[in-house]
Amino acid sequence: MASFQKKYPPPCVMGDESIMSPKAHGTSPNPVQNDLRWGCDFETADRICNFNRHYAEHAGYWEGKRSSATFLKEEGEASGEITFFDSNTGKPLFVAPKGRTFAEFVSESRAHGWPSFRDNEVVWENVRVLPNGETVSVDGTHLGHNLPDRKGSRYCINLVCVAGRPEGTPAAAIEEKW
Repeated sequence: MASFQKKYPPPCVMGDESIMSPKAHGTSPNPVQNDLRWGCDFETADRICNFNRHYAEHAGYWEGKRSSATFLKEEGEASGEITFFDSNTGKPLFVAPKGRTFAEFVSESRAHGWPSFRDNEVVWENVRVLPNGETVSVDGTHLGHNLPDRKGSRYCINLVCVAGRPEGTPAAAIEEKW
């Protein structure tokens, strides 16, 4: 049985299955950070980021629907561009909104149920898309999927997978800077 394989147009950077090969902690070398941003749950994040290739947090998790997530309480137009970091490594993965307002970012994300990013909001140095559309970090963190629409590639991403804190930055310093 053949599986669906696709090559997405630039600037999308394609990856291969070797990125998601088994490592010390599922598909990653380590578990997610203990102090995730926006009230994201450690167990949910660890399961989705490291021991999962197809499933997601429930729709609306990022809005705080049936979850403790506080993203919409903590972020807004005044936040400007928000950097979303890998929940395992702390590497930057997405910066949004870019080329649109926060309200437009939220509207599109609400329409699909998960934070939705566009090509110009992806940090391609650290993100890859596999031929089946699975979107992953270069270190093996499952992030979500590329689900293109009439506007182009749309990366439908689990908040728990991008709620990390920057590499080597203590939580208190992040609250001041980010």
